[in-house]
Amino acid sequence: MRYNKIRKMDISNGEGVRVSLFVQGCEFHCKGCFNPETWDFSKGKDFTTEDMNSIIELAKKDYIKGLSILGGEPLHPKNIECVAMVAEYFKYVYPTKDIWLWTGYKYEDILKRTDTHNILNYIDVLIDGQFEEKNKNLKLKWAGSENQRCINVGKSLRENKIILKEKML
Repeated sequence: MRYNKIRKMDISNGEGVRVSLFVQGCEFHCKGCFNPETWDFSKGKDFTTEDMNSIIELAKKDYIKGLSILGGEPLHPKNIECVAMVAEYFKYVYPTKDIWLWTGYKYEDILKRTDTHNILNYIDVLIDGQFEEKNKNLKLKWAGSENQRCINVGKSLRENKIILKEKML
């Protein structure tokens, strides 16, 4: 997998102060995307063991609430295996810190996929759905357009239905 950047202190992408991993590569190419520099799979840097160690080291500070994974598209087939390993290892090291993940895929479609490497077992909050410029809303807390949802993944998996974490307005 390739990645665009790692932010060591991010307050925009999830609750609290977080470490954020921006993966490289996306085929959705949503009109009005805030991160088009992450679309090209050939750009960015190779994600290495050193990068994983850096994320773990950055997250050890008490004030870091968790890890945010964005893109690009973290759940694209070219990225999902590595993203799943990142999420699993992060949860192994920090079981009380949360993981938020943004994806253009819908939760329901992720559940049907066979290549997800059980990633939902490690994700606490999922913001799903492609950005839609016609539904853009700058007042939303964690998303860019009103079609996107902020899903409590653990509760959704346990109750076998979508449970929203919170309203985003």
